[in-house]
Amino acid sequence: MKTYKIALSLLTGLIISSFAHAVDVGVSVDLGTTGAGLHVTLPLLKDLNARIGYNAMNYSYSSSTSSVNYNFDLQLKTADVLLDWHPTSAGFRLTGGLVAYNGNKINAMGEANNNGTYVLNGNTYNASAIGKVDGEITFKKVAPYLGIGFGNAIAADKGWGFTSDLGVMMQGTPKSRLSNSGCRASVVVCNQVATDVAAENVNLADELHNFKFYPVIRFGVSYKF
Repeated sequence: MKTYKIALSLLTGLIISSFAHAVDVGVSVDLGTTGAGLHVTLPLLKDLNARIGYNAMNYSYSSSTSSVNYNFDLQLKTADVLLDWHPTSAGFRLTGGLVAYNGNKINAMGEANNNGTYVLNGNTYNASAIGKVDGEITFKKVAPYLGIGFGNAIAADKGWGFTSDLGVMMQGTPKSRLSNSGCRASVVVCNQVATDVAAENVNLADELHNFKFYPVIRFGVSYKF
């Protein structure tokens, strides 16, 4: 974390310095796996640009572990600070940087089976008696980013243009917190439910391990001021 903060401070300093001297500024709007976004591009050195932006969107979907069906509410919210290197004049770029704020999270809401029961850790419970099974999945707040892309929002010939990104955000192993609320069964049963929910939490974390490396695919349009 300390290394990330140092890198972010240095990059932010470069961007502030560039703002003080830059004439060309490009703005792009994009849409993709990080949601809808707005980025500002400005020059740092020859063939090297800085890009800062914000992306957000909510998305709901259904999935399941081996035992429980879930409704997942994916809440996307990231702010990135990136460096774009353009090795050629064709618009191709290599990108590296930081997702300086990773607010991505997933709300998980357990769904009872068609017969109104939950199966937790091999035990079957009546949903009306044990209440809700839900939780939250979160990620590291700072994440490195590496990728490639196309489009230079501040190229000499630019007015309007197209932009794209293909990369990966390394946001770390997800942390899941699954819990039970509203249990109206006996104390013994409710205690057993709590134990089984903890076991199901392990299953949920295993199902989400692919989110450790989050794919970033974005397409958009840019304009040079």
